[in-house]
Parts: sequence; C-alpha cells; structure tokens
Amino acid sequence: MNGNFFANYKEFIIYPLEEQKVNKEFDPQEYATHYILTLSLYDSLLSNWGEANKYEVEVKESIEKVLEEFNNTQKEIYNLQVLELESDKSYFVLSLSCKTKIENQEANDRISHIVDKIISNPFYVGQSWFRLIGDKGRVIRKLFCFSFREYTV
Repeated sequence: MNGNFFANYKEFIIYPLEEQKVNKEFDPQEYATHYILTLSLYDSLLSNWGEANKYEVEVKESIEKVLEEFNNTQKEIYNLQVLELESDKSYFVLSLSCKTKIENQEANDRISHIVDKIISNPFYVGQSWFRLIGDKGRVIRKLFCFSFREYTV
C-alpha cells in the first residue's frame, strides 16, 4: 500500500456531535399511573442520612445521579423524581410515573423489579452505597426496603 494513500484524510473528518440532553419538563399528563415510593436502607448502618458522610457517601448527589441516569434510559416508560430527602430522616420518598396503566396485581412485581434490579445496582456499586449497609445486606446484596402506594388526584 502506498504511504500517501490517506494523505488527504483531514478532508473526510466529521466531528460527532454530542447528543443534546433536552431536560424536558415533567408532564404528569403523559403518564397513566403514578406511585409514591418510600425507600430505606436494608440492614442500615445509619440512623439518618446525615451520617452518610462518615462513609464517604454524598446521598443527595448520588440519588440525583442515579435518577437522572434512570430517567434518561427509561424515558419512554418510567420517570422517577425525589419528593422528600431530609438529612435527619432514615428514608427518602420518590415518585414513580408509568406511561402505561399497571394493574394492581402487577404493580408489586413491576415496582420490585425497578427497585431491586434497575436502580439498586447503580446505588450499590456505582455510588458505593454498599458502605451504608451491614454484612447481612451485603451477603444477600439487598440495598433497599420499600413500600409504595398508588397516587391518585
């Protein structure tokens, strides 16, 4: 092959544009079902969120990061928002909005899947929340206890 074959390669460079993140305003009318989820740590080493700094975990930033990632990947199906996070409490409250209507008997399975499979791992590994739970929680890799209730207006 001739060494000058790609001599004019610069004419063919096209710089990829980063995908523009459009932070679209949450519109509850676009969702069929809404739930209020209350989450607390399973086998927690904390009595409140203010103690998380001892374990080098920034709770508020962690939650925001995980929820932003979740909402970007699940935008056509689900949306999660923080409703309550107080440093003197041992739980936090989220809203879960679903594009499709979830029947009552299916809600527990679907919400369990979201909490235990989709968002727990980013918290557990990505945000180092494994530091906030005891050995019992680490052995079974369970991060959250949760409850939920359908939100109706």
